[in-house]
Amino acid sequence: MPELTRRSALTAAAALATSAGALSAVTPASAAGHHDSPGTFDEVYKGRRIQGRPATGSGHHGHHGHHGAGYAVFVDGVELHVMRNADGSWISVVSHYDPVATPRAAARAAVDELQGAPLLPFPAN
Repeated sequence: MPELTRRSALTAAAALATSAGALSAVTPASAAGHHDSPGTFDEVYKGRRIQGRPATGSGHHGHHGHHGAGYAVFVDGVELHVMRNADGSWISVVSHYDPVATPRAAARAAVDELQGAPLLPFPAN
């Protein structure tokens, strides 16, 4: 059953991830950000480059506010769709049923689940 769950997660990631395009320079997080908005990170985790930053001009606002609270996460330059839960925890399309405390933890959990597989972008139509 875990294999089926992993396949479902990878399929969802491929279907929902969007292309990051050219990634702008990552700047240090400022103290004067959005309300309880997470800071910026850029690191290599298990050989994969993971990055996160407050999103500027993120397109859609879903029901109950923004899905990612205006935050963008990338794995090897490909956007990982993240969502903030009502309780403040974070999930991604790859680790949807395993809420974590921060977007950085969501990126690390996605790398763990991908087990070396690439996160595939899904072109928005």
